[in-house]
Amino acid sequence: MKLKIAVLPGDGIGPEICEQGVNVMTAIANKFGHTVTYDYAICGADAIDKVGDPFPEETFQTCMQADAVLFAAVGDPRFDNDPTATIRPEQGLLAMRKRLGLFANIRPIETFPSLVHRSPLKDEIVSEADFVCIRELTGGMYFGEKYSDEDKAYDTNIYTRKEIERILHVAYTYAQRRRNHVTVVDKANILASSRLWRKVAQEISQQYPNVTTDFMYVDNAAMRMIQEPRFFDVIVTENTFGDILTDEASCITGSMGLLPSASTGEHTPVFEPIHGSWPQAKGLNIANPLAQILSVAMLFDHLSLTDEARLIRKAVQASLDAEVRTPDIQVEGGKHYGTSDVGQWIVNYINNIE
Repeated sequence: MKLKIAVLPGDGIGPEICEQGVNVMTAIANKFGHTVTYDYAICGADAIDKVGDPFPEETFQTCMQADAVLFAAVGDPRFDNDPTATIRPEQGLLAMRKRLGLFANIRPIETFPSLVHRSPLKDEIVSEADFVCIRELTGGMYFGEKYSDEDKAYDTNIYTRKEIERILHVAYTYAQRRRNHVTVVDKANILASSRLWRKVAQEISQQYPNVTTDFMYVDNAAMRMIQEPRFFDVIVTENTFGDILTDEASCITGSMGLLPSASTGEHTPVFEPIHGSWPQAKGLNIANPLAQILSVAMLFDHLSLTDEARLIRKAVQASLDAEVRTPDIQVEGGKHYGTSDVGQWIVNYINNIE
């Protein structure tokens, strides 16, 4: 297969982890006889510095012409610490989602046996946890009408029936591939937008009689996720709730550095780690590349290249078992491995496996 991949390294540790993701993708392509071409493009603070736009038109066109986008991270403390900044790196990420029509964010939460001890939760709670969070990505407060002055500010949490229906269909499709259980998370006792979510979900659930559907307020869901993560199979929710819950879920695995994600919808899908740009670690060769590498696995899965994806996950598990890990997840007294060391070990594993 011939693949054209848009690569957006972004800011902070983005270029370092992205390099390892590209190296792993190239190794897999060579192993399975695929041809991959990479088109690099700028975004985030890097793009603001170069052209004054966090998601310039040229980057958009590069994404549109690709089969998939491998994205790393955006963000820079120069903008975080300046509340008056009118252009911010994160606006590039929102613009990419909106312009590509990426309305569904898929974040798998799965524990690795060798890392269960890294979770702040008890082993017996998180062991064998395996669920998927599906977050609506282009509606809600992040994109609704906004206003602010010196004394008042608001963000409008607006949703349409069409937006809710399409993300629910994604959730039910995933559930049918998994354990046939969907949990719809809302705040229907307080919010009008959530009551529409619940009404539409009750209607859509009738189209999937083989799937068990339950409804949970977001505060209860947050608590249940920590107390009993194995209860969940597929969680579907709106933009803001999904953003918060998926970050909370990272504590189940023991590290944000292990969590990949996919954003899909109308045009080119985007695959990225969830952990952000960590600018303080830029250039130190300590950032964990596994979430980026697992994002490559999700990319291959999306293209129905499941053997390729399976080998990447096997290589990642092998690196953890061999304790080839960056400092954030290394065992006490374990050898120090840098970002590039971990990436190269996984590439070598892929190259050498029969």
